[in-house]
Amino acid sequence: MLHNASEFPRFDDCFPELNRFILDLVADYETGNIGTWDDLDGQVKAYFTPERMEHVETLVPGWQKMASYTDGITLVHVMCVFLGMFMLPEFKSLTPTQQQMAKWIILCHDIDKVHIPGKKDPMHAFRSGAHAGKILPGFGFPSRPRFEERIDWWSEYTRGAFTQSDPAAAPKPDNQKLPYILIGIDNLFGQNTPAALITKTVLLHISPNVDPNYPTPAPLTDAEIKRYIHSSLLPLLRVMMLSDNEGWSLFDLETRAQQRRDTLTAFERFAQIISA
Repeated sequence: MLHNASEFPRFDDCFPELNRFILDLVADYETGNIGTWDDLDGQVKAYFTPERMEHVETLVPGWQKMASYTDGITLVHVMCVFLGMFMLPEFKSLTPTQQQMAKWIILCHDIDKVHIPGKKDPMHAFRSGAHAGKILPGFGFPSRPRFEERIDWWSEYTRGAFTQSDPAAAPKPDNQKLPYILIGIDNLFGQNTPAALITKTVLLHISPNVDPNYPTPAPLTDAEIKRYIHSSLLPLLRVMMLSDNEGWSLFDLETRAQQRRDTLTAFERFAQIISA
């Protein structure tokens, strides 16, 4: 058992086979054996046999549900995000501790996403953040006293933090509730602990507006960025959002370059806002 809040289980130790599979995907991509989404789709589905899916479900509740939508598109996306992240210079420049946190973030970032063709799921980051907060202690992440009595209330509050002006439209995150959600994470895990940083990054991974072609449903204002995204969170969120782009545009070089350029430019501005 880990007693120091700064200590946490390594992703590589909890998911050694998955980590090796992702490294194999990187090698296949770099040698040209994976050149299309269909190539990746085939490898991912060959790896995730029914037995392996059941095993991962025992470790990450909700994994099978996440993978069940639209012929497993979110499962393939998550693996593509891992693949893209492992190759990012921004990931390679993280400390070993940050790299382990980044892997946990990718694992959880879409764990509660509902994929319906032609529709968006603007609340999936909040739901996935709430889910991450519930499951991380099961891997051995330290939590604060009273975690058990607080987690269900916090999770339900986070999942319900949405606005919906039009009943026919999808609900959007209610950023006015972010102060209570983020303070709740600190109460669950402590400030700037690995579990807190992982949960916050998952929660906020579509909140900053970084791509003019794909505007976020409830973008953070500059004041909110300064208030909620601190220096410990910024590099993890940058890698998460760069990697998420890779997860959809890895095989479209023009879009990939544009999204990378726009995201890096946005994060340069965020860093200036935070340091001002």
